[in-house]
Amino acid sequence: MSRDRRFFAGLVGVATVVTWLIWTGISDTMVYYLTPSELMDRMNATPELVEQGVKVSGNVVPGSYERSTAELLHTFLVSDPKHPEVTLTVHFRHPLPDTFSEEAEVVMEGRYMGDGVFEAHEVLTKCGSRYEAAPEEMKGDDAYGYGGTGTT
Repeated sequence: MSRDRRFFAGLVGVATVVTWLIWTGISDTMVYYLTPSELMDRMNATPELVEQGVKVSGNVVPGSYERSTAELLHTFLVSDPKHPEVTLTVHFRHPLPDTFSEEAEVVMEGRYMGDGVFEAHEVLTKCGSRYEAAPEEMKGDDAYGYGGTGTT
């Protein structure tokens, strides 16, 4: 076997291993979440999936948030972004993220219980433009966003 062929065979082997590592890494870290509509459809089709762990994403319904004073229990409704009439009652027994609000889009990990409540053990908020300044606020600001002329 000539030297060029051995080099090419080695190169193909390395490329195959790298491709396999990339593919398995992406497959292992890829996370898919359901919307409330998809969760309800899945539970209606396969009731034995109740109490299995899933991830669900949706919008917090304004005015639905309640906090129990007797225990650490947050209760709120989450609606489907495409079908707002489909809601899901969520119970969360840990401190909420600082960015949680009644306008937030949330991703929750937990179990859908048989009584129609989603028991979340993790709640993450998506805060797309929460920290971006509005264009009118940027007028007159210095390079660091403090306002003023930038001189001391």
